[in-house]
Amino acid sequence: MADKRNVLETLKAELAFIECGGYRNKPRFPWRPSFVLEDSPTCLNFQSKQNWHACTECLMLQFVPTDKQRLSFPCRHIPLTPAGESVAYFYESGTEQELEAALEGWLKRKITELEDKDRGRALSA
Repeated sequence: MADKRNVLETLKAELAFIECGGYRNKPRFPWRPSFVLEDSPTCLNFQSKQNWHACTECLMLQFVPTDKQRLSFPCRHIPLTPAGESVAYFYESGTEQELEAALEGWLKRKITELEDKDRGRALSA
């Protein structure tokens, strides 16, 4: 089953989730730190208890470098910064605040990019 969600709307929902303190407010699993993207409504398996979907089905995979797409948690390897720093990088070398700021910046850039593409298509149609 391929992820049929709208990419732009999904990214906007993730941004809204972050801006409302989604990872800090009411953690999904209070006994461990929250995992960015995996513990948000963006994840295909967010509400799944039994029917888990492979990450290869997720629309976020298009943002993962090709050589990282077969890893267990590919969304951790989305380059969030111009320097290529990913979620995995921030887990190892950054703070939660730095990770959320990088993710928020990446989401805003991607949303703008997708909206600009949509406007360009509308103007050329």
